[in-house]
Amino acid sequence: MEQKTNVMRLLDQKKIEYKAHFYGSTGAVGGIEVANALAESPRQVFKTLVTVGKSKKYYVFMIPVCDELDLKKAAACVGEKSIEMLKSKELLPLTGYVHGGCSPIGMKKFFRTTIHSSALEFDRIYFSGGRIGCQIETSLENLKKIIKVDTAEIISE
Repeated sequence: MEQKTNVMRLLDQKKIEYKAHFYGSTGAVGGIEVANALAESPRQVFKTLVTVGKSKKYYVFMIPVCDELDLKKAAACVGEKSIEMLKSKELLPLTGYVHGGCSPIGMKKFFRTTIHSSALEFDRIYFSGGRIGCQIETSLENLKKIIKVDTAEIISE
């Protein structure tokens, strides 16, 4: 039995239904590899990206692992002139998570979070369980029970 992550403990506290998937033994690192390890569509597996706006505010975006974040669309949806990706070395001190294991749940501080609107098409979605090798499977509705999440068109065409 794998050890519970903070993400799982927070979901348990709120009595939110989820399923944890551990794939560390597969050696999957990239998003597409993770989707393959889970035997799920890369459209259904979401990566968590942390950005910083021109205003110096931080924002979290969740997009399918097979897509790229459109920085202009993302900036527009949060009312910023521009945003850029957070530098990898800044991720751990800001969120408490490492690159590749960043979850929208359980960051040191909550940041405005937006998920790509394609999440509405699925009964369940997958996202990081808070460490590399762990994904959480739950519904978008369940995710919304633990953090505030907006939906928007935020990927490159």
